Amino acid sequence: MSEKPVRVLVADDQKVVREGIVMLLGLLPGIEVVGAAADGEEAVALADRHAPDVVLMDLRMPRCDGVEATRRIRAVQPGTEVVVLTTYADDDSLFPALEAGARGYLTKDAGAEEIAKAIRDVQSGAAGLSPRIQARLLERLAAPEPGRTPEPGAAAGAVPGVGAVPAAPVPQGAGPGAVLPDGLTVREAEVLGLIAEGLSNSEIAARLFVSMATVKTHINNLFAKTGVRDRAQAVGYAYRHGLSGH
Repeated sequence: MSEKPVRVLVADDQKVVREGIVMLLGLLPGIEVVGAAADGEEAVALADRHAPDVVLMDLRMPRCDGVEATRRIRAVQPGTEVVVLTTYADDDSLFPALEAGARGYLTKDAGAEEIAKAIRDVQSGAAGLSPRIQARLLERLAAPEPGRTPEPGAAAGAVPGVGAVPAAPVPQGAGPGAVLPDGLTVREAEVLGLIAEGLSNSEIAARLFVSMATVKTHINNLFAKTGVRDRAQAVGYAYRHGLSGH
């Protein structure tokens, strides 16, 4: 039997854009559109009714914007992933969306293949960020805040409250005697580095020759230790602490 299609809900306040996205997704194999919402309130209601695998979410919509809709959907249905599809790639749009729980972020100049890849990536547990958005995210994380002197032992661009660095970070694959941030084990740091490379849980399991259950255990442990809430934040943490393997 063939794999079940990824069930997708589309949310965009512009009718012509919304209908165009629905039509585009309808042509892609392995994707089933289960609903289309004209604003954030409707997106939340339809997500509750249909429990889609993925919501393709615009940001600037009336009544309830995409960030708030993402936060509400993720709070009630953690099994539903959100991919932002928006005109805007500025920091004021990008970071609130990721903090609200979105695991994918694309701009509306993305092609059909890029949209389909992002949908499948987040559904499989990976981050669905376009190369442009990844570059902007890393650029922001690497830059210290204007006029602020980094605290001793803190990485440049660190987010307050997320994984303070007690000692110098070590790269992926460091030996047993290495000091890692936030009490991470070497294997947990290795898993974190593979997440930063964009690998899904199954790909990490294959790379490390361990079971999926073992990978999930490592991810749960490292999330708890570092304070990150999802894979997008984990990617940022890995790059801030030199654990990305690059």
